[in-house]
Amino acid sequence: MDEDFRLEQLKILERIYYDAKPQLQFDSPFELLVAVILSAQCTDKRVNEVTQILFPLANTPAKILALGIEQLEKIIKPCGLFHSKAKNITGTSKILLDEYGGEVPSDFDELLKLPGVGRKTANVVTSVAFNNPAIAVDTHVFRVANRTKIAEGKTPQEVELGLQKIIPREKWSAAHHWLIFHGRIICHARKPECNICALAFLCPSSQATDI
Repeated sequence: MDEDFRLEQLKILERIYYDAKPQLQFDSPFELLVAVILSAQCTDKRVNEVTQILFPLANTPAKILALGIEQLEKIIKPCGLFHSKAKNITGTSKILLDEYGGEVPSDFDELLKLPGVGRKTANVVTSVAFNNPAIAVDTHVFRVANRTKIAEGKTPQEVELGLQKIIPREKWSAAHHWLIFHGRIICHARKPECNICALAFLCPSSQATDI
């Protein structure tokens, strides 16, 4: 697709979702890290419900370890995949205490070394907790970027690199939220609402019947 068309779509998304903000609730980089790990295959709403119970009890690496993995599993069970998530959160907490003085590192590559932390999670923490430019590609971003052809790719990393090329660096973090909100509100996985989509006249995947 011509670059002008992709840039025009981004301008429209920016205009609509200019005030889009992270939906996960947190008060520290560690709380954000835990919340993002919990968000895998789970809604932000459900994660927030769970962390409202978890964080008053354990919101630091030391407190997570003191809580114990069995109790942690009971609390986070509503988020799904609770065995692996508890194992990753516990493992990450131990590494943070042993190697980082209990603090979450701001470096992207260091974050990737933590259990349960992939590119998406590392990008979210880098961007939201430490205000560094980053584009996290979750299922919404991946879907919207490919459908609109703003950035095409067979893997999240390919889409991430494509978005980085077309979007100015200073807007990476904001654009991540534009794409997420558009995916949640309009460009659904099964039934995208193309008839009310502001991008329909530009989007090559549009199924709108009135354009």
